[in-house]
Amino acid sequence: MRFVDIIEKKKEKASLTKEELHFFIDGYVKGTIPDYQVSALLMAIYFNGMDAQETACLCEEMLYSGDVMDLSAISGVKCDKHSTGGVGDKTSLSLAPMVAACGAKVAKMSGRGLGHTGGTLDKAESIEGFRVDLNEQEFLEQVNTIGLAIIGQTQRLVPADKKLYALRDVTATVNSIPLIASSIMSKKLAAGSDTILLDVKYGEGAFMETAQKAEELAETMIAIGKHFHKDVRAMISSMNQPLGNAIGNALEVKEAIATLKGEGPQDFTELCLKAGSIMLQQAHLANSESQARAMLMEVIKNGKAFEKLIAMVQAQGGNVEQIKHPETLPKAKAIFEVKALCDGYVKELHALQLGTLAMQLGAGRMVKEDRIDPSVGIVLNKKDGDYVQTGDVLAYVHSNHPLAKQWLQDFYDAYTFSAVPQAKQSLIHKVLGE
Repeated sequence: MRFVDIIEKKKEKASLTKEELHFFIDGYVKGTIPDYQVSALLMAIYFNGMDAQETACLCEEMLYSGDVMDLSAISGVKCDKHSTGGVGDKTSLSLAPMVAACGAKVAKMSGRGLGHTGGTLDKAESIEGFRVDLNEQEFLEQVNTIGLAIIGQTQRLVPADKKLYALRDVTATVNSIPLIASSIMSKKLAAGSDTILLDVKYGEGAFMETAQKAEELAETMIAIGKHFHKDVRAMISSMNQPLGNAIGNALEVKEAIATLKGEGPQDFTELCLKAGSIMLQQAHLANSESQARAMLMEVIKNGKAFEKLIAMVQAQGGNVEQIKHPETLPKAKAIFEVKALCDGYVKELHALQLGTLAMQLGAGRMVKEDRIDPSVGIVLNKKDGDYVQTGDVLAYVHSNHPLAKQWLQDFYDAYTFSAVPQAKQSLIHKVLGE
């Protein structure tokens, strides 16, 4: 078999066989197929796509390019959740303890942030001493004992994805639904859970620009799940404005803690309740959304969800006092009030721009080697639909340096105002796979 023939075949819009996809992934991981040939194939896939069978086979070859976690030592249904990323998305830090407090087993492998999107691991590491590098035995024992763990992906899982993603990043082939779907699902399947809930974001702060594109990606991933006999469901949610109010690592941990105490922002709380309801039904712990939601509300009210977060932090070596007293989490040197320059209703709030501004403060990475400052970020005080008068505080900016004039201008440009009242945007568009 010659790799150039595979490139030619996909260039002519033909479907690749399982054998051809095995030859591709196996050769690339072993180093017998060079980057320049794989780049050509990725571009052909980007333009010509892949059918459902091809995409499932590509995912399968990527999945078995490395180790696959065996979670059979954990009793009960093992649940996982994945978000396609966005601004202010601290969902795992609230959702996982809520669901675990209701009796589910949440075995969660998370990633780091790059660019304007934040990573769960970076947020968790705002907590002093918190370990994300548990070995497999520690991971299994912790999930069995307290019901949840959040760790980083091991180097032995899906090596094909690491190589392919790095190449896609520099060849303008990231935004391809078959490539995104096989990348996400190979990692989720390798993590070994029985059920997977996908939170597929759309909007300017997300990979998918429209709800229609997000649905297409979700349906592709659900189809891959069916191929592997997994219960995979998807929530389609908006990322046209940041989720919740906090953008920045320690600030988002504080907001996650507040949410577990029933004091979080309405939009973020609603997303956690909706996602948690689906996960509890997937785990066969609830028969309906209303029953699941009541269970989640109860563990927030009685403090068990918050206690579960404390148990996880303690088990992973973190400073529990910072969870009990969030004011002791990393703090920036100064908090700047950014005040409105006009009256009006907030019409739009540009998530991508705000995420980029937080990154410029030090809350994110431009390249993988950048160090994150956990103390900095933005806490929004006005969001879509809110009425604003001149002089009202739009946001509190936590920074270790004075705010540059251009930074402030870019911040003001992230807001669009209207003279007429604006309805609040719907956050959750649709649920698929139920």
